[in-house]
This record gives sequence, structure tokens and C-alpha cells, in this order.
Amino acid sequence: MARYDTLPIYKAVYDFLLRIIQLINHFPREYKYTLGERIQNTAMNMVVAIYRANTSKDKIPHLKVLLENVQMIYLFLRIAHDIKILPTQKFASLVEVVDDVSNQAQGWLKTNEKVREPVKSKD
Repeated sequence: MARYDTLPIYKAVYDFLLRIIQLINHFPREYKYTLGERIQNTAMNMVVAIYRANTSKDKIPHLKVLLENVQMIYLFLRIAHDIKILPTQKFASLVEVVDDVSNQAQGWLKTNEKVREPVKSKD
């Protein structure tokens, strides 16, 4: 088992989390503890899902949780952008990172789904 903290997907999500924490400090008070906290908690859940997927024999449920959190992050970032507390340049930069994480997670999921499928014997 590879160490989770050396995985490219882990590094991307961890760096994303650090950026989010810094960014939320600049949110207006009325959004800092609502939308900002939801974004931060969801990003933390992504880190946890990667750890669990990497250490688990059955990675698929954890990867599905990760992908669900990715979709939630897209939604929260879009809301933050639409209510104008997240500038377009930062929004685009964060979405690029989330796209990369999503692609890596989907690839990891597909690989594990292929491994899980029973091998059909030719009679």
C-alpha cells in the first residue's frame, strides 16, 4: 500500500484545502461561518476519503464519497462566485484543481471497478 500522503490526488486536495482555508478568512462574516465552513468541511472530507480509499481493501465506496464531495465543492464554489464573494480568477483557479482531482478520482474508481468485476470464463 502506498503512503496516502505521497499520492498526487492527496497532494492536490491538501493544497486545495490550504488555499480554501486562506480564502475563507476573507469571506464576509455572514458567509464565513455558513458557506465558507461548508466548503472547508467538504474539502476536509475529501482528504479523509482519499486516506480511507488508500488504506481500504474495498476502495470503491470511499471513492464514491470523494466524488460526491467533489460535486458539492463545485456547487459551493459556484454559489460563492455567483454571490460575488469569490472573484472570477480565483474561482477559475480553484475549479481547475477540482477538475484535476475529479479526473484522478474517476480514474482510480474505474481501475478498482475493473479489478472488482469477476472474470468470465470461456466455456
